[in-house]
Parts: sequence; C-alpha cells; structure tokens
Amino acid sequence: MTSAVHPARSSSIGSAKSPSLHAYDVGLLILRLVLGLTVAAHGAQKLFGWFGGGGLEGTGQFFAMSGYPSGRTMALIAGLSETLGGLGLVFGLLTPLAGASVLGTMINALAVKWGGGFFAPEGVEYELLLAAGAAGLALAGPGRLAVDRFLPGLRAHRLLYGVAAVVLAVVIAGLVLLIRN
Repeated sequence: MTSAVHPARSSSIGSAKSPSLHAYDVGLLILRLVLGLTVAAHGAQKLFGWFGGGGLEGTGQFFAMSGYPSGRTMALIAGLSETLGGLGLVFGLLTPLAGASVLGTMINALAVKWGGGFFAPEGVEYELLLAAGAAGLALAGPGRLAVDRFLPGLRAHRLLYGVAAVVLAVVIAGLVLLIRN
C-alpha cells in the first residue's frame, strides 16, 4: 500500500524549519507595496497637501460639503487612516488593522461617490478596488515578507484576525456614515 502523502513533502511535515518562500509571499508583497503606497500617498495629500492634494483645509472643506460634521477633523482622521494604514500595509505591520483602516476609509469614499456610476472619473471602481484589496490583505495576511512575522501574536496569521478586522472596519465606517448628513 502506498502513502497518500507526497514523498518530497513528507520530509517537511512536522519540521521545525520555516518553509521556503513561495510565489504567494512575493505576490502579497507586491500587492501590499502598491496598494499601501497608493493609499499612503492619498493620505499625505489630505494631511500635508503633498502631490497636489488639498491639505487639511481643502480636504476639510470637501468633507464638510460632503455632509460630514467637523470637516477638518474628519479630514485629519481620513488622512491618518490612509497614511498609517497604507504604511502598515507596505511594511506588513499589524496587517489586519492596517487593512481595516484602509477598508473603513474606502467604505466612506464609496458612500460619498456612490451614484456617479462605476467608471472614472465620477465612478467608484478605484475606491472599490482599494477596498477589496485592503479587505483581502486583512483576511489573507501579509505573507512571510512582513514585519508581522517577527511579532509573536501575529507571526502565524489567523483568519479570525482578518475577519475581526474587517468587521471592525465595517462597523466603524457605518458609524461614521450615520453621523454624515
């Protein structure tokens, strides 16, 4: 009778040695870098006016016109969420929470832009893509090329962490939308 376990793989089963890098680790790194840097740049536009952004004043006015109370404060919260969440994704640091930060911000962005169709420039495809990428990273984890690999509680990403982070993002985004006029 032959074993159902592949002989080349059976030697690594139960091994204390960390498995070698896989294509999905590199794929997750690329996704984290592109999504994280893109979102962090948008946060820098809101916070500092970099890259042609409105800074806190201009973004605050936009938030106020979009029905949010205390537009400048909401711009600060959105800018920090995007900047810190984006950088967290880049480094793979507290990845479920970083993904949740981006997801919550994108849920609000989707709500503001909803009704303009799907395609740019008024559509929501960009925000939807960022939200899906952030949720996917929160659920899947950062891969092995991440700071989380050195943090004892996050070394082995668990789906439960990602699910909890996504639920947190949806609840907080929903609460923020409830205070929007």
